[in-house]
Amino acid sequence: MKKYGPAIAVILAGCLWGVINIFVKKLSAAGLDSLQIALGRLAGAAILFSLFLLIRDPSGFRIDLKDIWMFIGTGVISVVFFSLCYFYTMIRGQASVAVVLLYTSPVFVMLFSALLFKERITPRKIYSLILTVTGCVFVSGIISGNLSVTPLVLLSGIASGMLYALYTIFGRYALAKYSTYTVTVYTFILAFIASVFICDAPGLVHTLQAEPSLIPWLLGLSVISTVFPYFLYTWGLQHMESGKAAILVAVEPVVGAVIGMTVFREPHDLYKLIGIALIISAIVVLNSNRRTGKT
Repeated sequence: MKKYGPAIAVILAGCLWGVINIFVKKLSAAGLDSLQIALGRLAGAAILFSLFLLIRDPSGFRIDLKDIWMFIGTGVISVVFFSLCYFYTMIRGQASVAVVLLYTSPVFVMLFSALLFKERITPRKIYSLILTVTGCVFVSGIISGNLSVTPLVLLSGIASGMLYALYTIFGRYALAKYSTYTVTVYTFILAFIASVFICDAPGLVHTLQAEPSLIPWLLGLSVISTVFPYFLYTWGLQHMESGKAAILVAVEPVVGAVIGMTVFREPHDLYKLIGIALIISAIVVLNSNRRTGKT
């Protein structure tokens, strides 16, 4: 069981990210825009991570200032800029397009990891990657519908995938020197500081004052779909190859699709079910026959 711990942690992180829509739909229906929701999410995560580290190990706040680039990479370049590109793709295009373009991220992770960390691109990884990307295409509904995408939306969608991948890359550098707790804390502190300058913070505060019943939903978003999954993913990443982690976390669109079909009664068809099966197959393939050492 112990050897599968990192893989289970990464898959669980994907599952928790997959339920994010439950919170986002509620907050959006109450009048918060996507950037305000992102700001609230980052604020809650930064506070909760900081309190946890303060209680558990205050020494974890100590970092070498010359390493700040690592946390700017995970927090600002990845988390903040990824959110901007992803939200733009969803608003200007369609959610299904955004999901598929976001999950070009395993391709970027695999390429960056091979270049920077000398991780092997094996047949098993390539096969799993093909299953993952194909599964995301099926889950999105693109095959069963007629979607038109402008060049700018296409560019922002691919950028979201690359920026999403950079969390794994910058995180790998940071984890070589710092603990999972330190990496996640500084990621969200810097992400929150950066987001204050680009999001409507006064509007968020005003809405929460007018409707305090939204605060538990924002806390749920921060805890269930931010704090827990980012910690689990970062810990799992510390104990496995970047390319594998990027593919395993692709369980996220599967969970999102299941939530959509069951909770929100969204339509589903054979294509979506095939996509779910393909992504699950990719996870099984990537983790099968591990005793042989072949990956």
